[in-house]
Amino acid sequence: MSADTHERESVALRLIWMVLFLFVWLVAQYIFAGVVVVQLVCRLVKGRPSNALSEFGLNLSRYLAQIVRFGTFATEEKPWPIADWPASTATVQEEQI
Repeated sequence: MSADTHERESVALRLIWMVLFLFVWLVAQYIFAGVVVVQLVCRLVKGRPSNALSEFGLNLSRYLAQIVRFGTFATEEKPWPIADWPASTATVQEEQI
C-alpha cells in the first residue's frame, strides 16, 4: 500500500469520526439548553444556581472545546468516549477569575 493510499484511508477514517462528533455536538446542544433552563429555575427558586450543574456545565464546555479542536484539525486526540471525559481541575469560581 502506498503512502498516498494510506493517507486517503486515514483522512476517510477521520471524516467518519468528524461526522460522529458532529452528531454528538448536536445532541450536546440540547443538553446544554437543559442545563441552562434548570440553572435558571434553581436560581429563581433557591436564589442560587446549583454547584453540581455549574461543574457539569464547565466540563461540558471543555468537552465541546475538545470536539472543536479535533474537528478543526488543531489536534489528533479524539474526544470522549475515545479519550477521558474532561474533569474539572478547578472550581467554577476559579475559572471565572
